[in-house]
Amino acid sequence: MVDKKISKILVPLDGSKNSIRALEMAVSIAKQFEATITGAYSINIQPHSEFQTTATVSKEWKNEAKKILDNAKKIALQNNVNFKEKMMAGNIGYNLIKLAHDKKENFSLIVMGSRGRSAVKELFLGSVSNYVIHTSKIPVLVVK
Repeated sequence: MVDKKISKILVPLDGSKNSIRALEMAVSIAKQFEATITGAYSINIQPHSEFQTTATVSKEWKNEAKKILDNAKKIALQNNVNFKEKMMAGNIGYNLIKLAHDKKENFSLIVMGSRGRSAVKELFLGSVSNYVIHTSKIPVLVVK
C-alpha cells in the first residue's frame, strides 16, 4: 500500500447544505494533514439567454459566488486551514474534473456533497457528483 499524504483538497461549493457539510468534512481532513482547501464555485451558464444579458448574468453569479466563497473561507480560517478559491463558468461537472486533474494544482482528494441546489433530483446522487465520481482520476469523498 502506498502511503500518500493529502496535501490539497478540492471542495465544490454551491451554497447548499450538502456543500457546507462537505466543506466541514474537508476542513476536518485538512486539519489532520495540514492540507490546503480550494473551494470551487462553478455556474452552468448557457451560451445565449433571451432574457438577460451576459453582463447581468455574469455580475449576478459573481456576487453569489463571492458570498458563498467568502463564507467558506471564513469557516476554513476559523479552523486554521488555508483556503483558496476558484470561480468557473460553463459545464459544472466538466469544470470540476478539469480543475481536479490540472497537474499544476495536484489535488489529492475531492470532497463534495451528494446533491447540490439543482431543481432536478436524481435517484441517489446529484448529476454533478455522479459525473465526478465516475470520471475522476483522484479519490472522491461524497458527503450526505
